[in-house]
Amino acid sequence: MNEESAKNLELRPIGVIRDSDRGPVLRLFPAYLGGLKGVQEFSHVWVFYWFHENDNPEGRAVLEVRPRKDPANPLTGVFGTRSPLRPNLLAMHLCEITEIRPEEGEILVRSLDAREGSPLIDIKPYLPYSDRADHLRLPEWARTVPPKLGTATE
Repeated sequence: MNEESAKNLELRPIGVIRDSDRGPVLRLFPAYLGGLKGVQEFSHVWVFYWFHENDNPEGRAVLEVRPRKDPANPLTGVFGTRSPLRPNLLAMHLCEITEIRPEEGEILVRSLDAREGSPLIDIKPYLPYSDRADHLRLPEWARTVPPKLGTATE
């Protein structure tokens, strides 16, 4: 892929993320319902979505942030964080599946830090042989669990 063709990259949402009284819902558009086949065999999926509320030129221009918005943390490039402010607003979250409703095109998950109406970009199964890391190296600020999320993400 050369630079010119990379400029023409196009993402198409496959659905939308909704809130419900039973937890976050991944609601697929009808055209993508066939993609749910086999998902029920997994307990966890990676959910890729778009930080749609930050989609503006100012948010996309941010290249350095204080991780977790904590002024005590060092100024860090966005590629070394999970900040929602970044050139491309792609987000990901590992989610535990609580229910699948294939007829409605819905996957209910235990927790997800996405906002209501976030465009759903992709869903991929969690595979322990390729999705875990051994011999981790982390900066000091990333070694503690943020109280809001209960996981070591930003």
